[in-house]
Amino acid sequence: MKILVLSNMYPTESHPTYGIFVRNQVELLRENGIDVDVAAITDPGKGKAAALKKYGGWALETARRLIGGRKSYTVTHAHYAFPTGLLSLIGKRLFGVPYVVTVHGGDLDQMARKSAGIRRMTERILKEAAHVVTVGRRLYEEVTDGYGVPASRVSVLSMGVDTEVFRLRDREAVRQELGIPAGEKAVLFVGNIIRAKGTRELVDAAAILDREGEPVTVYLVGSTKDAGYADELKAHIAGLGLDRVRFVGTEPQERLSKWMNACDVLALPSYHEGFGLVALEGMASGIRVVGSGVGGLSVLLGDDRGIPVPPKDADALAGGIREALDPESRAFDGESIRREVARHSKDQILRELLEIYEDAAAGR
Repeated sequence: MKILVLSNMYPTESHPTYGIFVRNQVELLRENGIDVDVAAITDPGKGKAAALKKYGGWALETARRLIGGRKSYTVTHAHYAFPTGLLSLIGKRLFGVPYVVTVHGGDLDQMARKSAGIRRMTERILKEAAHVVTVGRRLYEEVTDGYGVPASRVSVLSMGVDTEVFRLRDREAVRQELGIPAGEKAVLFVGNIIRAKGTRELVDAAAILDREGEPVTVYLVGSTKDAGYADELKAHIAGLGLDRVRFVGTEPQERLSKWMNACDVLALPSYHEGFGLVALEGMASGIRVVGSGVGGLSVLLGDDRGIPVPPKDADALAGGIREALDPESRAFDGESIRREVARHSKDQILRELLEIYEDAAAGR
């Protein structure tokens, strides 16, 4: 079996978290003896000129690999329906290579809604795929009901959590390593520092707790790839008079797990979320999770695994954080959390993914 993985996001040393979930899956396949080639965009930079350069180069690299390996590739696996899936669709039509496409959320929630043309192309990509993987149940329903893809060719399969990395650690030791003072109430955010991740509402929630005499320190871990918004957010924080918001920057996964062990609450107030892998990684690391009840997050936080709150609601978010900080809170069921983490283990993901590839190659 030989797979060509295509993705418009893939990490490098300069951008270690950019599409890290795709690389993790690639490495899982390689560790288990699967021959995997990758053609991906590794530069998160914005702007029309940068976009033309990187997307053009990516398309040429994909074409080169398909032309050279069209007889050896079992399937191509596209991450994100559009634009990535378009390359797989072309590969199928020109070279007869079947493809699998993973829908992550933004491709349907944002990209497909930009224009009627992109939506039609997204529908064609999904319908011609040998199999469509969705990272959450809501996306499964949208693909089957909204795009008319037969349920027999659609699966719900997350990107999986690496429990060898995301695990319980010595809290005092990692707090000392990261410079978090003893007794400090620490709220962690992990993700891109962008508006749609609810970062403004998070600092507003911190301000609310501050006024109520329950101060917290907010640690923002992630890329400030939108420099304009990051400056706007810092100005907003200054206007609120908050002095306990820390911009940490990006962190490798091993260190990210340490942050999750060191902090008290993981806050994920996204406006939309296909799955919410960070929440699952937090659960595996033992941190209490508060997040928006949207998309895949609403499922992950269900059954007392976390505290769901409405998106774009700083007051509700402050209330969720306050409850999560309460050591007597009964909002968290440890057994339910353990079962959910196990359900998304690397071994389970690998078994299901290989079965999807085999069926796609056999035309089933």
